[in-house]
This record gives sequence, C-alpha cells and structure tokens, in this order.
Amino acid sequence: MQDDTSGREVLRFAPSPNGWLHLGHAYSALFAFETAKRLGGRLLLRIEDIDVGRCREEYVEGIYEDLAWLGIEWEEPARRQSEHFAEYEAVLKRLRDMELVYPCFATRKEIQDAILASGIPLQAWPSDPDGAPLYPGIYKDMPRERLNELMWEGRSYAWRLDIEKAKAKAESINGGPITFYEEGTSTRGDTGILEIKPELFGDVVIARKDVPTSYHLAVTADDAFQGVTLITRGQDLFPATYIHRILQILLGYPEPRYHHHGLIRDETGRRLSKSAKDMGLRELRAQGRTPADIRRMVGL
Repeated sequence: MQDDTSGREVLRFAPSPNGWLHLGHAYSALFAFETAKRLGGRLLLRIEDIDVGRCREEYVEGIYEDLAWLGIEWEEPARRQSEHFAEYEAVLKRLRDMELVYPCFATRKEIQDAILASGIPLQAWPSDPDGAPLYPGIYKDMPRERLNELMWEGRSYAWRLDIEKAKAKAESINGGPITFYEEGTSTRGDTGILEIKPELFGDVVIARKDVPTSYHLAVTADDAFQGVTLITRGQDLFPATYIHRILQILLGYPEPRYHHHGLIRDETGRRLSKSAKDMGLRELRAQGRTPADIRRMVGL
C-alpha cells in the first residue's frame, strides 16, 4: 500500500473538515508546501474526516478552495480517511490479536465517579497532554468473559491501548527505548533524538465500536500507507508522537522524521482554533486580503 517515493521526501498536510481553515491552518499548509519545495519532495493532501458526525462536505470543498487560492499544489487525489475504514479495522485487528487493546465501556460520568471514589479531587487528578483526565482503569482488568458479555449486550465501547503492555512489547521489538528524530520545536528546545513518554496518555482510545479507528491509529497507518518521510505539524501535536511511535513499531511501519512547528496565536497568546470561531481564510479573502497578505500575517 505504500507509495513509491523514488527516493524523494514525502510530506503531507492533513486537515479535518469540521470547520473553515484559519490562519493557523494556512501557516501549517504553507510550511509543509515550502518545505517540500525546498527539499525537492512531494506534498500530499489528506482529508481527516473520520468524525462523520462533525465533518461536512462544504468544509472539504472549502479546504480545496483555500489551498488553491494560497497557491499550494498537492498530488491528486487527496486521501479521504472516511473511505478507508476497512483498512483501519484490519490494523486494529492486528493489535487485538497481539492482545494489546481491550474494550472499555466507561462513560464520562463513570470515569468521573471512579476518580471521585479514589478520594482525589477532580482538579488534582492527572490529565493527559490533551487535557482529558487519565483513564482510571475501570474495565482494564475485567475478565475477558465479562467483557465479551457486555459487547454482546450491544453497549457502546471504545478500544483502549494497554499502554504498559504496548510499550513493553514495542521496546522488546525495538531492542531498547523508543525514540524519534525531531527537527523542529525551536520554542520548546526539543530537537534531535528524543525518547517517548507514552505513559503521559495512559490507556489512550485508539478506536470505537461505531468507528474502527481514532486520530492516533488513522494517522499512523496513513503516514505508513502513503510513504510519508517527514511529518510537519503544530507543536500542540508533539506529545501525540509518543503514541504514534509505539504503533509504528508494533505494526512494523517505517519511522518518519518530525518537525513540530510553532503555532499562530492571537494578541492574547491563545492559539487559533475552529472551536473558538476564529476568522477563516474565506472571510479574510472576502475582505480583500491576498495570498501575500496571508503569508505576511503568518510570518512566511
């Protein structure tokens, strides 16, 4: 499934069509595009639309329009993750066969109640790098027979990666500690060969009953399937590399290099986001802004 890269660097820009692109996306897309040009490489566009409830076709068309307006060129066709659920399900089955994932039926309320029952205040309970409370392991050690019964009852569940077992297995395959090569993060000060810290995520969700994948599983598989050699993305995704590297080793995927670039922020220092309804490129374009204006606004 991996593309023939002919020795050229392969980069990708991978937006989710759950809102209009804003300046932060413009920076990330232009950064990947300019890096690919400088290296004489290829740029792929991937539409990460596994969240079928929030993704909309008009946003997909908006991505194409905004990128073309910015002068960004990519190889056709763009990969649509929603068209490849069967492939992700096959990858998930490999992890299930290794007994590294387990079904978790916990609701958010159950997780909150379990934390409260521990005697530790919610605000003192550790959070993962995405800000969610670490999973307290409610279903982790439940007998397999009982888990199968709950699945047959039709209850909703998520597949969680047993991070302790997965890390041990990956280190055994790797012959030692797992690392990755980081080319960027100048504001973090983290460059060179870095060791992963997956325990910061706990037993992370990698798929669900109704959608056989998650961000972590889909992007790891896609980067391998598409032969991506250099992953450029925002610093907010730096910790996700810890999970992706474990999955790469477990699944026998090649190791790409990484460059986590800075984020575009507003005057208060807050990073731009779709959820905050930050001004989109289409609105800036409607105001008469030019691609050159956008480049100046993001510092490129």
